[in-house]
Amino acid sequence: MNVNSDPRGLAAASTTPPPAIIERPQSAVPRNLRRYLSLDDFEPTAKRLLPRMLYGYISGGAETDASVRDNRQAYQEYGLVPRVLMDVSKRDTTTTLFGKSYAAPFGIPPLGSAALCAYRGDIVLTRAAAAMNVPMILSAASLIKLEDVKRENPNAWYQAYLAGDDTRVEAMVDRVAAAGYDTFVVTADVPVPPNRENNIRNGFQVPLAITPRVAWDTLTHPHWLFGNFLRTVVNHGMPRFENMDAAQGPPVLSKNLMRNIGNRDQLAWRHVELIRRRWKGKLVVKGLLAPEDAKIARESGVDGVIISNHAGRQLDGAVSSLRTLPEIAAEASGMTVIVDGGIRRGTDILKALALGADFVFVGRPFLYAAVVGGEAGVTRALTLLRDEVSRDMALLGIRTLDEITPDMVRRIQ
Repeated sequence: MNVNSDPRGLAAASTTPPPAIIERPQSAVPRNLRRYLSLDDFEPTAKRLLPRMLYGYISGGAETDASVRDNRQAYQEYGLVPRVLMDVSKRDTTTTLFGKSYAAPFGIPPLGSAALCAYRGDIVLTRAAAAMNVPMILSAASLIKLEDVKRENPNAWYQAYLAGDDTRVEAMVDRVAAAGYDTFVVTADVPVPPNRENNIRNGFQVPLAITPRVAWDTLTHPHWLFGNFLRTVVNHGMPRFENMDAAQGPPVLSKNLMRNIGNRDQLAWRHVELIRRRWKGKLVVKGLLAPEDAKIARESGVDGVIISNHAGRQLDGAVSSLRTLPEIAAEASGMTVIVDGGIRRGTDILKALALGADFVFVGRPFLYAAVVGGEAGVTRALTLLRDEVSRDMALLGIRTLDEITPDMVRRIQ
């Protein structure tokens, strides 16, 4: 972030900055969404509407959930140091990422099986993101074809789960390029399936199995059963994993699903280099925590990295992305640095930017919002967070995101 060389706000008086974000009045918000005042407000309703197995799948992490907890704890260990009397009346939340201007410094990350949780979930998420002008990444584990999502949102990104097989990697890259995507995200932290004990306890498994317990779970949640699953089957057929490979994947109930995924433990940096030679757009690697890996990514020709512990859903005990962010930012040397995990408030976003991030992604809350209110619910959640960023910028004493500096945060724990 650029250092603010105009601490008294004199430049603001002599130039015409962009207009400030104006918060929507409550009357402009759909009546059924007015009681949702923060991202956290969507989760209780989503928990009630979803079958236990699906809510557990979204909310849980691996083993003891230690990394899930650390994602939030890390942000609580920093406090903000605001400046005052800075004339923040014309503040602006816009930012530039990979040459494109976005309305806010956050976006929607890949959310696997989103359409299993909310009706047409990936379409709902990408439409809301397009309308709000923030980026959205389509997951390889999505149930809606990547070509369909691209038609709804020309600026969507694609995220891949790749087996270490050159032929399959090349075919997947070619399919994504043919669909017109310009940003390809390689997820690097899934060499083997994680130990998500909460999924077993809640009855969730891949492929889905209709046990007596699962059947009862779905029957006692008619909102999801009739409003999503059966509605999807009637209108679009049995959901399938559409984007794991160049060819159409198996249905969510298929016993061949795990065989189709392939050997991800063979994926290596040479495959990233292979993609870099074949892919003409922006290339991002997601799932880094070690500064050494950021250096390798840069040397491999990667345009950006997403620092992430996979929302605490892979290696239990992996540190929060915020904890290694400053080291990776120092190693970036021109790469774009993005962070996710545990971000729930505008103040969290500003802390991440102050510690070296260029951008952030926020996951679970937007999926909960899709469950609660479809596209309108996601729009409400995006608007709440954008308005928080604008308000918090004013309270921090900055007019643009480029004015955020490391001295605006202090470690307090």
